Amino acid sequence: MTEQSPRERYRAQVREQIKERAWEQIAAAGVPALSLNAIAKQVGLSGPALYRYFASRDELITALIRDAYRSLADTVRAAFDGGADLAGLAAVMREWARADPQRYFLIYGTPVPGYHAPADTTAISSEVMTVLMEACAALPSDRPPTPFDTHLEGHRDWAGGHPAPAAALHRALSFWTRLHGVLSLELAGHFAGMGFDPDLLFAEELAALLAE
Repeated sequence: MTEQSPRERYRAQVREQIKERAWEQIAAAGVPALSLNAIAKQVGLSGPALYRYFASRDELITALIRDAYRSLADTVRAAFDGGADLAGLAAVMREWARADPQRYFLIYGTPVPGYHAPADTTAISSEVMTVLMEACAALPSDRPPTPFDTHLEGHRDWAGGHPAPAAALHRALSFWTRLHGVLSLELAGHFAGMGFDPDLLFAEELAALLAE
């Protein structure tokens, strides 16, 4: 690996500071309120100077999205390679989401108005699904094919051509969508005041998923 020059190290350091301030803004007021001028003041730069590090607001958002996807992809991959099964992966994903809800909502919440993510962010996000497909492919299954299984046999592009049986792909997709449904409601505070334990609900939903 080529050693960074002092200028390159300084640039990387400032970019990290800018992203840290951006996360603080997002946590306080959401992505739509993200202000590069406000961030510039916080890190001691002029507005024009900040644009030497991120050419636009969208470029900064893209960097944050890439970091979030990379963090989650690396987390679930490490867990799976360390022996985690589907239940373990669900627990790891929930722990990751609860550790920083705004980071979770940036990639799985409401799309940012007017923002279009580059294609490479989708490639990073697909790494999470790949781990889930690998975990599901390792599980025994004797249930008869469903119409959606048959549909998936001819539409594997979304799965990157993963060779797992269609039933395993279906299970991974169901696991992913239902897990995010529970997580999104929990993190958005929709369970608050309802008088039940979200941990028990999560455990029950996970048990139902694993029993399918």
